[in-house]
Order: sequence, then structure tokens, then C-alpha cells
Amino acid sequence: MTQQNPTSPAVAAPDMPVFDAHHHFWDTTVNYYPWLCGETIEHFRYGDYRAICKPYLPADYRRDTARYRLAGSVYVEAEWDPRDPLGEMRYVETLRRESGLPVVAVGQAWLDRPEVEATLEGLAGFSFVRGIRHKPRANSAPGDAAPGGMTDSRWQAGYALLARYGLHFELQTPWWHLHEAAGLAQRFPDTRIVLNHTGLPADRSAGGVAAWRRAMAGLACCPNVAVKISGLGQRGVRWRADANREIVLTTLDLFGIERCMFASNFPVDSLCATFDEIYAGFFEIVAGFGAADQRRLFHDNACAYYAAQR
Repeated sequence: MTQQNPTSPAVAAPDMPVFDAHHHFWDTTVNYYPWLCGETIEHFRYGDYRAICKPYLPADYRRDTARYRLAGSVYVEAEWDPRDPLGEMRYVETLRRESGLPVVAVGQAWLDRPEVEATLEGLAGFSFVRGIRHKPRANSAPGDAAPGGMTDSRWQAGYALLARYGLHFELQTPWWHLHEAAGLAQRFPDTRIVLNHTGLPADRSAGGVAAWRRAMAGLACCPNVAVKISGLGQRGVRWRADANREIVLTTLDLFGIERCMFASNFPVDSLCATFDEIYAGFFEIVAGFGAADQRRLFHDNACAYYAAQR
């Protein structure tokens, strides 16, 4: 990781191009998202999420990002109606045509379903789709040693198809399943994994952070894995740079700047901060880094990983 360089001052937030590596749009008045339209998620990691159960569209996002030089963004599937995974990308196609956002997208594919190959083929047919996400089944606590969904043979059979269609995998799972992700990365070295939300380090006790770090270190050994530094909110706690500094800097140290990128996870993370609070916090944490490394984290790496040159 590049260390502080006193000859390279930090770039002021409004002057740095931002390519947001992870966000969502949804219109709950038109489309069906089970978790937003009545099927409440129990034990949601930020607690009560009713405040975001309403439309969030490109105009809202541009308002939230107005202080920044938004160069582009990555739309990530929003738990759209699982009966119609291609419908979500048709909706995104309309948004792109009308608003210019997002630049690229990650679609939904249920890897353990019989129709997975048809879904992947359909998603690969959209010129702006770069990968897929299917949250594998996870245990509720690190003390549960039962294997998670990534070890399921049917799930792995679906995963094995990703390289055929030129799609990467977006992984969202708690850190206590990252050893399974490492095994997956080693078994399928030609498929890139992008870990979402920094491995979900919710427990910020000394022991919790140490266990998270060990899990992240194991995954960092796999060269085909990158990380989105995002989703760092804590239930009932306002997002603050000092509360997240250790997580951010540890991730950068383990994976290196070249395999990390900043992302907002909006509008989900609006439950714990404004877009400006999150990004101003990121800028504060890496203020001592050189301008080139800052640009990689805020812009260049996302463009490279998502083949979205802007």
C-alpha cells in the first residue's frame, strides 16, 4: 500500500472524479422487489429500513451526489422479483437511455436454479452487464460451523458457467464465510470475484475486528479477488470517518490499492449517512495518500474492473 507522501497533497473532494462502484435504483410503485414491497427482511443489518422502501431514481442519485464530479456508476441488482431476472436489466436499460446512468450494471442470477444458464446467457446479451450477484446462504453468526451456500455442489455448478459468458461474480457474505470464497477463487481462477461491502465487519470489538482481519487476509491471497470498500454503516450509529478508519486502512493494506475501490451502497447506506458524509469520510481517511492513489480508489480502479472507461 502506498504510504503517505508529503509532496502529494490530498485532492479536494469536488476536484476528484468519482466512479461509484456500487449503488441501486428502484421504483417500488412500478416494479416488484420482495424486500421493499412487503416481505420484510428479519434482522436487517441496519435495523429498520422502512425509510428506503420508496422510489430511488437517477434524479435522486444526482441530487445526492451533486457535490462530486460524478463520472459514472455501477448499478448492482436490487433483489428484484426473482421470477424475472432479465426484467431488471431491461428496466436498467431504460434508465440508461433516459438518464445516462448507470454506466454498467451487475445482474441477478440464482446459481443453484435449473434455468441458470439461460439467465446468464440473457444477462450477457446486455452490452452494459459486467457480472452477476447471488448472495449465497450464510450462517447467522461466526460460531456456526455449518458450511455455507458456496460449498453447495449445485451452486458451484452454476458458478462454473460464469467464465463461459464473460461475467464476474459479486460476492456479498459475512466475513466468516470468506474461507469458502477463497476456496472458490482458487478452484475457478479465471473468474474474478468482487467482494461487496468489505466483508461486512459489523462487530467492531477488538475480537470482532481481529477475526474479520484474519478472514480478509486469507481471501487477499487470491489474486482474482477485489474489494469494494462500502457498506460500513453500523446499526444505530451515524457513519463517521474515525469509526471506519481502521477497517478502510486494513483493507487497503491487505489487498493493496490496486484491488480496492470506494462505493456508496446508496440508497441503502442513506440509513446511516448522506452520500457526502460517506465520501467526505473516505477522502479524510486517505487524505495522506498521493493524488494518483486517491484517484485509483475513487475512480480508476472501478473503471478498470468494470471496463467502463469514462
